[in-house]
Amino acid sequence: MKILILCTGNSCRSQMAQGFLQSLDDRLEVYSAGTKPAGSVNPHALKVMQEIGIDISHHTSDSVDLYRDDSWDFVITVCDNARATCPHFTGQVAKQLHIGFDDPYDATGTEEFILNEYRRVRDEIRSEFREFYHERIQNMHVNKQ
Repeated sequence: MKILILCTGNSCRSQMAQGFLQSLDDRLEVYSAGTKPAGSVNPHALKVMQEIGIDISHHTSDSVDLYRDDSWDFVITVCDNARATCPHFTGQVAKQLHIGFDDPYDATGTEEFILNEYRRVRDEIRSEFREFYHERIQNMHVNKQ
């Protein structure tokens, strides 16, 4: 099963969602991309994911253009901007979903406050993508057997 997760910068929310799905089921092909990629994964996202034992340091911040011609079981946008500017895919997309989250990149204040915003969004992403996995993906695997 192939899943593409889209965000604007592909530096935080989409990277965390990709990491969570990969940690839930190694049979999944999970990718993430951005409509305007930042070029690197946000260091705060790396840190808060590492805190819960998920290493996303090997991820890259890629453009959605790399994936437009591919076929996908799911294309999931995680920010409103990516949802509004989601490109047309020439490959087949079985299901397109939006599961939106606040952008912790916008947080200002002390380092501890900023990290707590990243943790809050990380935990929301973990909860929503666990639910997505159990309701949409795990049931598909069971029904195919």
